[in-house]
Amino acid sequence: MSSAGLVSIVPVREEGMTFLPPLLPEHSQESILLFVAMPDSKVPMRVLESDSIESVKLRIQTCKGIFRRNQKLVCGGRELARSKSLVRDYGLSDGNVLHLVLRFKDLQVIKVRTCCGKEFEFQVERSRDVGYVKRQIAERNSEVVEDHELLLNGKPIEDQRLINDLSKDNTDAVIHLFVRKSAKIRGSPVGKNFELSIVAPQQNDVRECDAERVSKPYDYVPRKAPEKESVLEPVIINPKTELPLEISNMINATREGLDQGNYPIRSLEGTGGAYFMLDSSGTKYLSVFKPADEEPMAENNPRGLPLSEDGEGLKKGTRVGEGALRECAVFLLDHPKSGNRSFSGETRGFAGVPPTVYVKCLHEGFNHPGGVSVKTGSLQMFMENNGSCEDMGPGAFPVEEVHKIAVLDMRVANADRHAGNILVSKGEDGGTVLIPIDHGYCLPYNFQDCTFDWLYWPQARKPFSIDTLEYIRSMDAEEDIALLKFYGWDLPNECARVLRISTMLLKKGAEKGLTPFIIGNMMCRETVRRISVVEEIVEEALDSVLPGSSEGAFLDSVSSIIDRRLEDYL
Repeated sequence: MSSAGLVSIVPVREEGMTFLPPLLPEHSQESILLFVAMPDSKVPMRVLESDSIESVKLRIQTCKGIFRRNQKLVCGGRELARSKSLVRDYGLSDGNVLHLVLRFKDLQVIKVRTCCGKEFEFQVERSRDVGYVKRQIAERNSEVVEDHELLLNGKPIEDQRLINDLSKDNTDAVIHLFVRKSAKIRGSPVGKNFELSIVAPQQNDVRECDAERVSKPYDYVPRKAPEKESVLEPVIINPKTELPLEISNMINATREGLDQGNYPIRSLEGTGGAYFMLDSSGTKYLSVFKPADEEPMAENNPRGLPLSEDGEGLKKGTRVGEGALRECAVFLLDHPKSGNRSFSGETRGFAGVPPTVYVKCLHEGFNHPGGVSVKTGSLQMFMENNGSCEDMGPGAFPVEEVHKIAVLDMRVANADRHAGNILVSKGEDGGTVLIPIDHGYCLPYNFQDCTFDWLYWPQARKPFSIDTLEYIRSMDAEEDIALLKFYGWDLPNECARVLRISTMLLKKGAEKGLTPFIIGNMMCRETVRRISVVEEIVEEALDSVLPGSSEGAFLDSVSSIIDRRLEDYL
């Protein structure tokens, strides 16, 4: 019997806690009892120390119907991201709480039937709020006005409530919508969708349904501008810097969308607060704002994760509240092929990181448990896409597209590269283009949590092209550190050391003809407790230099050790 078959999960009983039938005697010594924290519930789970994280997720999938790829497990402020690692590798013990963060697809189909028998349907993002649905219904049926009130089980539902909350928490609820003439909406779940019926009073002055309105699947009625003025502007530390036109236009257009009353739409993906920002018409995404105070385990995180006790982020070697800076830094370091980035010049980098800038923003639509206040964070251009690499097999991806992301990840020691944060799009020539996003865990303080999903893709075993090799040769860690300082971020010494070593390893490995698979494997741990080759190199270099030696002497030692270790792969 596999260990996966011994993982058990059962609901908590209010009157007592009877978890499992007795374990087999040979497993009783290594079993531990964990609790999986989900929205509004906490579920006990018995596991073996020898179980893999993968088997734990599969058991949750079997018992709760939550697909493994839609699960993120967080314990003690750390994501259990390595599926092949064992429960004991993460040091889990009796009574530990695993926070289950769910990932959802964004689209929700809503079917509407009017009082005169007209039926139509439209799609809304599950992250849309009730206010948006009310406006959509008002646009599609002239009998309904926009200032009606939506009630659930006789209680008003705030406009800020998310559709996902309603579909998750009220699957068999009746939704009543009251308007000036006491019209109402009744809703009932149909599979994963809602069917809404608008029932109007039998009065002589009720107008007939407007067929033209019904046929418009995505029209938008601009909502009244908020009473409190919205603010959105870049944070510029060095007055000598100049924003490129593309980023200035993104900020201005996003600000116009806020001024028109278009609320930020919180994404259901990820472990922190991320908001889709709309244009002035409310029909198009322009950008994505990630407030620093809503990052995982930050003070105003909307996902219910616990506060970090020591300031460390979900990934080892990262700090809570610094993710937005790293998002902007990675954009700066994604130099174009033509040479080092000039922020006032070309914005398209080698890897295609979307234009990103640090901003401050004031709007009531963000998570403000302590009252509305100005937030700072990263604002990244929204990129049109056909989904993520997680939604399709990697076999069809062009080698060069995979390699450009591999080069970026190895250079900045990315601690969170998975298939879900690589978007798939089409280029001007119709070819597949991969777009890397979510770089809040790059440039860490150490190499402990480097993670590259592309290591397991066939393209990673292909050699670099001549163009890619030329790009790698042009890298200069000292110039990169100076560039970040020029734009306002004095990279911490530990992070600067990581950037120098990762750049050195990438350049030396590529020059010797090694593939992304080999170089990337040197940077990643096989298991949580077994350190990576690059960590071994750092430890050996620290042991080889005298106390008080300069950083230059240490890096010289690292360089020599890398040369020696690379010979093992030739």
